[in-house]
Amino acid sequence: MEAEIRAEFESSGFSIGGAGPEDAAQILSTLLTYCINYKMSPADLVSNWEVYYLNRQLDGLKLERSYLDGFLSHLQNEVKERLIEEEANLHVYSSNDVDMLVDNSHADEAAFLDTPGSKQEKPPGESSNTELTPLTSDRPSSSRMAKTNGERITPFATRVNKFTQQYVLNSDNAASMPSKHEAETTEDELIRRIQPSQRCSLEVQRSQPEPGCRFMYDRMEDRFNYLEDRIRKSATLFSASGLCGEPADATLASEEKIFAVGMVTCDGEGRLNEKSILLQGSVEHSRGERVRLDLKDLDHFSLFPGQVVGIEGRNPSGHCFVASKLIDSIPVSVDAQLPSAKKQAVDNGSHPQNSDAGTLPRALSLVIAAGPYTTTDNLLFEPLQELLSYACRKQPQLLILMGPFIDSDHPDIKKGTVDQSFHDIFYSEVLTKIQDFTQYLGNTVRVILIPSVRDAHHDFVFPQPAFDLNLPEDITHQVYPLLCRIDLVEHWPCLVLPEKKIRENFLDL
Repeated sequence: MEAEIRAEFESSGFSIGGAGPEDAAQILSTLLTYCINYKMSPADLVSNWEVYYLNRQLDGLKLERSYLDGFLSHLQNEVKERLIEEEANLHVYSSNDVDMLVDNSHADEAAFLDTPGSKQEKPPGESSNTELTPLTSDRPSSSRMAKTNGERITPFATRVNKFTQQYVLNSDNAASMPSKHEAETTEDELIRRIQPSQRCSLEVQRSQPEPGCRFMYDRMEDRFNYLEDRIRKSATLFSASGLCGEPADATLASEEKIFAVGMVTCDGEGRLNEKSILLQGSVEHSRGERVRLDLKDLDHFSLFPGQVVGIEGRNPSGHCFVASKLIDSIPVSVDAQLPSAKKQAVDNGSHPQNSDAGTLPRALSLVIAAGPYTTTDNLLFEPLQELLSYACRKQPQLLILMGPFIDSDHPDIKKGTVDQSFHDIFYSEVLTKIQDFTQYLGNTVRVILIPSVRDAHHDFVFPQPAFDLNLPEDITHQVYPLLCRIDLVEHWPCLVLPEKKIRENFLDL
């Protein structure tokens, strides 16, 4: 066997040797011991040596005695990891297994004591195989879990507080609007199904980047010009509103109150906090320089890196701008900016007493949800199914679904225990359910799918291109972030910045 080990090493380009022939014989004897103890063939031993050789980046192609201790530790770790994986997949029996076995034994006893019947007495469609399917020890995959979804009892299915309102926004306006359906559970779905519903119009304001585009090829100059253009356009809009003064240089020392426009940045790579906030001005007003912001005089604020804001305050020292007012959105004059149709709608909304008692104001019915659409214990997509069932009862004009759909932070996705590709899971578990939903409601509903940077089956880049899908007209897949116009309601980009956003004295909803 030692000759076989030497032949395998030499066929892979390695040689066994040391200071003399005695060292080579001792090395071969040690390798033979490894094969016997760990039940490996010479080929398996050489394969493990190649892995160890590449991981340790060893020099030369000669196996010497000094490498044997490290190689032994490598083999022990491989065996330990293999045992851990096998132990993790063992089936743990519970009371459900006992009940199943007891029920089966009772059924067998009843069949034994009963009078044998003919084959014609057997119910149609029942399988002739009466043996129990053995329980497998491997972890169920997403496809198998989807098939047994109706049979499993999961924590999500047995939750107590279903469809409980957590927050109500604009409660005054919601109370003034008459409810279309007072009781969701008692409404006859067939009668509601035939009620006519008006289809909403959808206009995408920005659809970049395109699916399949090349990203991370932009130059540093292009990045700088884009950020500079954002600051200059915002400064122009602030001035044109008439509610703010002309932008000035925030980096210059001045005891007088001035108004400045700039982009929020951080002085390091960490999270944004009160002491790390910097304001970067435009090249036109402040030569692109940055100044530290002091926000201690503000009652509340909400900032994130890259946000363009207007600031009022003083810079007495020239090194720190003490803010007295923060404007995080561009003021817009209603009469000057709104089209005539929307201006009329605003006027009617402000004088509800002049409207007809029998005429309801035009309203857009929509449902918006953000992923993940799975629970941490499985990939059954039960929350998505529950959401679509709710939307079928509610029958909105628009359904907006934001990712992640295939969450890269899910434990099963991280461990790689699924036996399907991420695209296959997305098609079979997400798109199929959504297409069934649109077919059920007909052409009165629109669906918008917006990806997330946590989608395992999509490009990990921001901004994200839309999903590359071939879907019906009712289902629209868009970029993230998205800017679109639906009827007379304008939706601005929604960014999720959980780590670098700083808020003070705000109620998080």
